[in-house]
Amino acid sequence: MTTQLLTGRAISDGRIVPEAAVVLDGDRIAWSGPRSDVPQHHRGATAPRGWRPGLTLLPGLVDVHCHGGAGGEFGTGERASRTAAAHHLAHGTTSLVASLASRPAKELAAAVTECATLTRDGTLAGVHLEGPFLSLHRCGAQRPDALRDADASTLALLLDAGRIPGSDRNALLQMTFAPERDPQGIVPGRLADAGVLAAVGHTDTDAATTSAVLHRIGQHAPRGGRPLVTHLFNGMPPLHHRRPGPVAAALTAAARGEAVVELIADGAHLDPATVAMVFATVGARAIALITDAMAASGMPDGDYELAGQRVRVDDGIARLRLDGDDTGSIAGGTATLLEVLRRTVHDAGVPLADAVLAATATPAAALGLPGGSLAAAGPADVLVVDDALHPVMVLRAGRRVPGPGEER
Repeated sequence: MTTQLLTGRAISDGRIVPEAAVVLDGDRIAWSGPRSDVPQHHRGATAPRGWRPGLTLLPGLVDVHCHGGAGGEFGTGERASRTAAAHHLAHGTTSLVASLASRPAKELAAAVTECATLTRDGTLAGVHLEGPFLSLHRCGAQRPDALRDADASTLALLLDAGRIPGSDRNALLQMTFAPERDPQGIVPGRLADAGVLAAVGHTDTDAATTSAVLHRIGQHAPRGGRPLVTHLFNGMPPLHHRRPGPVAAALTAAARGEAVVELIADGAHLDPATVAMVFATVGARAIALITDAMAASGMPDGDYELAGQRVRVDDGIARLRLDGDDTGSIAGGTATLLEVLRRTVHDAGVPLADAVLAATATPAAALGLPGGSLAAAGPADVLVVDDALHPVMVLRAGRRVPGPGEER
């Protein structure tokens, strides 16, 4: 690959450079900064074909909670998983963590192994287990029959399933659990020993317990990360002034820089005013924008599945179908992360630099992933957008990614 020179407005690491340049050398970023300061030896680099003035350069987006897209669900077959990953990549998500909803332990382990193969070849950044140690009372769209208390043998089975063939790495990056489903208190430590970050979610516990667990996770968070709170507000009791619950504990920890809260800012899971409040309260360095996308992302309304459960999508909102009733729990999202980013800016009024930070550097840092920045020496993952935040070009490892509908 030749050296490439990208010019335009650059937004990265919470800063906006109006007249910027980013130099890509193969699969790495060789230099970035004000366009007027491009080193002499890089000035002969050329722009990609079709480049035009007036574009905005963002780091490739980082989605740490995604179940599928384009009709495919992660962990249900290699073809389905690759289809889902390609859909999100074409829309600018260059680092994608595959989320697996709760299933019986052996089924879940098989899904982890499948996704570990895709992690080995770079299709995925890793795997997120959403369960099975989750609250029945706050299960949302999780399968109630698959939920259970934590035990050492199930943990060992799932961790072993995440081993990447031919590597000493584990594909598992994070695991969501409810503290009340871990009566022996084994989950945070066992996960940390394996290099997996524990995340708190789908829980009915109180504020004090949540605070204590987040503190414990933070003491041993792998790869320099911080504890995650899985889709704040969703899958937990609402904030109440006499029963503050996990929401209050999570916001307090995030405001102190001791946790990162996920937000599904897709307009369905959270009101835009709630999104704006969280940004104003804890700041973008403590927020990870996520999609929680399921197979219907990028697809028309209709019938789909999530972990073997029937889901109906109407007006872009996915809900469980229970005995023919389409008004069950919201069953994941249907947006891409770029769509979530647009809503965060346009609907919630969050400053663009903050929204980009929450969709790139913050989630990358929480899980210790490369990328999420346009800084020199990082991976050459760049999302190019227009003024309306619609995708113009995606570069991953320096190579242009075919857009939606283009031949691969």
